[in-house]
Amino acid sequence: MLNVHSVESLGTFDGPGIRLVFFLQGCNFKCLYCANPDTIDHKPGKPFSVDDVLQMARSQRPFFGKKGGITVSGGEPLLQARELIPVFKALKAEGFNTCIDTNGSVLTPAVKELMEYTDLILLDIKQMDEEAHLGLTGVKNQLTLKFAEYLQEINKPVWVRYVLVPGYSDEEAHLNRLGEFLQPMQNVQKIEIQPYHQLGKHKYDALGWEYRLEGVEMNAPEQLNRAKSLLKKYGKEVIVN
Repeated sequence: MLNVHSVESLGTFDGPGIRLVFFLQGCNFKCLYCANPDTIDHKPGKPFSVDDVLQMARSQRPFFGKKGGITVSGGEPLLQARELIPVFKALKAEGFNTCIDTNGSVLTPAVKELMEYTDLILLDIKQMDEEAHLGLTGVKNQLTLKFAEYLQEINKPVWVRYVLVPGYSDEEAHLNRLGEFLQPMQNVQKIEIQPYHQLGKHKYDALGWEYRLEGVEMNAPEQLNRAKSLLKKYGKEVIVN
């Protein structure tokens, strides 16, 4: 059984085409800007079986077209890799496109097996600087970078996602390090710059948590354009979401 927090139909921001998106409960990061802080705690959510997922996918197949499909996000979905294997195996058997949105911090035998049934990885790289990553997420970034290198080894298609937080992840030197790291990776199809926002702030209030980015302004257009121009130098498609 998957431990699911919530489900979104007709999603357009979590992979190619129209997506059915499952947000799983539980995460090993605690990102300062997390838009879904209610998914962080490892608590029981709604249980979904393989058949539950398949029934929803079949009912929404007409909306998927040629590019759409199913995305599993979180929380951190790879914490439930073992439970995801039969789900993705069944989805692939029926011809569905499968995608995982992950922070890349888990690389177990189960994760490696799961990759066999995964068409696309949305890899969230939070920061290239180890200490800055620790400050943003509560953990260091070695596992994420190791996972990125593993995806290169197996030639798994990847879209890299990078949230541009003013004062936290927009330093030019760190963006250059990201570009240099990704440049030789032919499996990285594009880089998505995600603007910083405070859409999840009300959830922190509801949880009784301190929102530690209070006062951080949303990105000005010139900040986003500067980051896009800088990363494009490394030969990848770069878009601003």
